[in-house]
Amino acid sequence: MEKFIDLGLSNQLIDSISKQGFDTPTEIQKKSIPIILERKDVIAESFTGSGKTLAFGCGIIEQVQPGKGLQALVLTPTRELAEQVKQSLWDLAVGKQIKIMAVYGGVSIKPQITKLPKTEVVIATPGRFLDHLARRTVNTSKIKVIVLDEADCMLDMGFIEDVQKIMESCPHNRHTMMFTATVSPRLRKLAQNQLKK
Repeated sequence: MEKFIDLGLSNQLIDSISKQGFDTPTEIQKKSIPIILERKDVIAESFTGSGKTLAFGCGIIEQVQPGKGLQALVLTPTRELAEQVKQSLWDLAVGKQIKIMAVYGGVSIKPQITKLPKTEVVIATPGRFLDHLARRTVNTSKIKVIVLDEADCMLDMGFIEDVQKIMESCPHNRHTMMFTATVSPRLRKLAQNQLKK
């Protein structure tokens, strides 16, 4: 039986994962983590609750460095999911000194504006992140990882244009991952335009 230690993860990540009580990767983790660690673009189809957050979280934590500005962006369809992903990434990043924040609407934008320049990983809903882009309160020039989480859901909710605008604002030589419960024709088209490797 394959273990997390067999997937090529750093000791820091293996420790964080084992502290959460996991030792055996799920199917999606076994298939995607080695590809993610090679920094190849990924489109992964797997049901909700199958361990997708841990899979892309490993790729983010391995690549992001403290104090180097915003380097990873995860787009989610809802603020509830943004908070869940933030907590999962915090649990994975124990001991790594990286700042992680969730950015979404329905709350005051001022604390977000204050914290964004000091943050390395942002989990955001598309509308609020676009708002920050329009206000120039976020710098996307150093982003090296973008994840679309529940990508099909985001497109169903009408966020496709927002997502495209956000992705266009980021460097083109980034690492892009799309995680979804279903791969629709619209998502396939977005993937063809955005996935490079």
